[in-house]
Amino acid sequence: MESADRIRAIMNALRTCDSVSVAELALAYGVSEMTIRRDLDELAQQGVVRRVRGGALSLLLRGEEPPFGVREREAIDAKRRIGAEVAALLADGEAVLLDGGTTALEVARALHERRLTVLPLALQAAQELAAAPRIRLVLPGGEVRHGEMNFVGPLTEMSIKALRFDTAVIGCCGLSAEHGLTAHDLPEVAIKQAAIASARRVVVACDSGKFTRTAFGAVCGLDRLDMVVTDENIPRDQHDALTAAGVAVRTTPASIPVT
Repeated sequence: MESADRIRAIMNALRTCDSVSVAELALAYGVSEMTIRRDLDELAQQGVVRRVRGGALSLLLRGEEPPFGVREREAIDAKRRIGAEVAALLADGEAVLLDGGTTALEVARALHERRLTVLPLALQAAQELAAAPRIRLVLPGGEVRHGEMNFVGPLTEMSIKALRFDTAVIGCCGLSAEHGLTAHDLPEVAIKQAAIASARRVVVACDSGKFTRTAFGAVCGLDRLDMVVTDENIPRDQHDALTAAGVAVRTTPASIPVT
C-alpha cells in the first residue's frame, strides 16, 4: 500500500474510533511499525492526531472538517477528473465564482488556458490562476481563514453581493437529498449562500464521499442547485433524488484517457 493510500486508510479509521495502535495498523497494512510511526507523525504535524505511547489519539472533531492538507490527499484522481469536467462546462467569456476547497482547486488548475473572468474564494486558487495568461483575475476583500486560506467575513460577502456571475462553482463538506448542501465552518456558510444568490447557474463540484456526510451548517436545499459534478461512485439513491429534484448530475469517467 502506498503512503498516501495508507494515510487515507488511517484517516478513515480515525473517523470511527478515538485512538489507533501502531502495532495493529502495521499488521493491518502489512508494513513495519516504523513506517506507521512516520505516518502518525505526519498526521500529528497536520493536527489530526496527538501521538501517545504505542499509537495516537484522534483530534478530529465531529463538528469540524479535517485540515486542508489531509483532504487534499483524499480522492485525488476523482477530484482531478471532476475539475476537468467542470472546466469543460464553462464557456469562454463567462464570469465565474470559484469556491474554496480541494476540489475547487482542481477546477482552477483545469482553467489555466481558458479565457474567463474568475473570482476565487481561496488564496490557493488565486495563486494557481495568477499565471494563467487569459484569466481576468478578480479578488474579494475580507479575512483569510487560517489553514484553509479561504476568504470569509462581511467584506468578502459584500464583494460577492456587488457582483453577478454566470456560474458559481461551489464546493461542500456534505450533500444529501435529506439535508441539502452543508458546510462545517459557519462563516463559510454565509459566503456560499451569497455566492449562490449572485449566480445565474450553480454547479456543485464534489467527490462521491460527500454524499455520506452531513456537516454542521446548512447552506441550501437542492432547489437552489442546477448541476452536480461528481465521480461514478455517487450512491444510486442520491443520484435519483437529485435528478428527481431537477438537479442535473454529471459523473466523470472512471479514468482520464491517455493520449
